[in-house]
Amino acid sequence: MVSTPWLKRGTYRSGVSWPRWGWSLPSTLPARHHDRKRPALLHQRLRSPDSQLEARDLHKSYNIGRRTLEVLRGVSVQIERGEFLALRGASGAGKSTLLHLLGGLDTPNQGEIFSGGTNLSKLPNLALSRWRNQKVGFIFQAYHLLPELDALENVCLPARMARIEVDTAVARGRELLKRVGLADRMDHKPFELSGGEQQRVAIARALINSPELLLADEPTGNLDSHTGEGIIELLCSLRTEHQTTLVIATHDAKVATRAPRVLELADGVVCSGANASPA
Repeated sequence: MVSTPWLKRGTYRSGVSWPRWGWSLPSTLPARHHDRKRPALLHQRLRSPDSQLEARDLHKSYNIGRRTLEVLRGVSVQIERGEFLALRGASGAGKSTLLHLLGGLDTPNQGEIFSGGTNLSKLPNLALSRWRNQKVGFIFQAYHLLPELDALENVCLPARMARIEVDTAVARGRELLKRVGLADRMDHKPFELSGGEQQRVAIARALINSPELLLADEPTGNLDSHTGEGIIELLCSLRTEHQTTLVIATHDAKVATRAPRVLELADGVVCSGANASPA
């Protein structure tokens, strides 16, 4: 039996109390989310049965004082299951915004996103949170590891939010940390790890719930070229092992060339893209 008091329901190692049911989501949705009178809510079909994700005519803008900043202006993209796609463009082109919309972290001002036949833009917040937790793994440029938790605890946190048993989550977390080369760093806090090591922890965390879709936002942006190459090589290997759809947002041409298909973004629109089949 693995002793992990921070993972147990209602407790946290630093002494901070969790809510009664912990940081997890209900195993079933409220009845109103299954209302048979609204079948269109959860059953709008994609045009292609092989599509993992489809975005149609996405617009996104932000109000900054009296000024409106248009980030995306009518972006449409279809991502096939198992595909490796790179979103390339200069800083401010809209890559990160598009990635956040595709992963359900933000909502478009206009347009729709479909996943597995579900229109994400019409899902209630609870259902969307469940979809993110169970179907999507995120890798951020700034890592976003919790400083109070060690590497293993950070990796296991999404699994506990998904109500996976403690022993199962810990075993899976250890396995992933070994796979990313951090077998001897599991009990280290983020400040005790290098940038490359922190990103490897973030990759393991993204994979803990065996997601169908892996979204990486500038995963090498804060790393030196040698470490960055190792991270991309690791992502490619893990994608093949887990049969995961991978989308990387990057401004680095060398990173983008690793993907069979590249979409070029400029000024909030797709200006070019290869039509290669998924690898």
